Amino acid sequence: MKRRTVLVTGANGYIGRHVVKALLDMGNRVIADDLVLDGIDERAEKISVPIFSGDKNIYEQLGSPDVVIHMAWRNGFVHNADSHIEDLPLHYNFIKNLLEGGLKHIAVMGTMHEIGYWEGAIDENTPANPGSLYGMSKNVLRQITLQLAKEHEAICYWIRAYYILGDDIKSHSIFTKIAQMEKEGKETFPFTSGKNKYDFIHVTQLADQIAHVVNQDEVDGIINCCSGNPISLADKVEEYIKENHYRIRPQYGAFPDRPYDSPGVWGDAQKIKKIMG
Repeated sequence: MKRRTVLVTGANGYIGRHVVKALLDMGNRVIADDLVLDGIDERAEKISVPIFSGDKNIYEQLGSPDVVIHMAWRNGFVHNADSHIEDLPLHYNFIKNLLEGGLKHIAVMGTMHEIGYWEGAIDENTPANPGSLYGMSKNVLRQITLQLAKEHEAICYWIRAYYILGDDIKSHSIFTKIAQMEKEGKETFPFTSGKNKYDFIHVTQLADQIAHVVNQDEVDGIINCCSGNPISLADKVEEYIKENHYRIRPQYGAFPDRPYDSPGVWGDAQKIKKIMG
């Protein structure tokens, strides 16, 4: 593992704060960029450089780091927000200017939603047919980033994440809603059958995987940061309730299962297992 100067955009976001800490714990120098900096590990060098300024010298303005992890993204939990499409040219110009400025390691946060409906394991060759503006824009940015990195002979890590839990008050997941309803004193909450299986990972484990990804050069391209283990949503919810000693209980079958949800989808973990050793 190499120790590097790593710039993280969106460093104060749900995942970003944990990535900054994981990188620092591994001995890296971390430059954390975001609009608001109050939740970021004090060991990081905090800056608020506007990354979407369009400035050709943005790489130099960000401190000419060894690696940039681009995590900044608006409305990530609102999958059909217009901002996903409207902001795409800004992300493109930012990455293009970084690489033209001399960056040799670019990592960008991806999502399983690039793929759309799929049954089984997702690997780097799984065809993409996204069904939301969020998935569509991330899919296009992945194609753009891989192409730009190739043109500039830079190493690209496209970090594809799956279902994330942990630090749930700052998330917008089903686990966030359960925690809020428990706090409100509710005894039950309406739920689907919970039979669908997904790939769950705790946000601190995800952050550790991301930190390991950018500290090596042997494995690049599309990398699934995931557990590789499909678990039913019902089992994960029951586990979450038990771990937190909650009293609230799910009402299975109160909501119908959505026909466009896969019965089972997870990440192929071969590459991340190789990286993690």
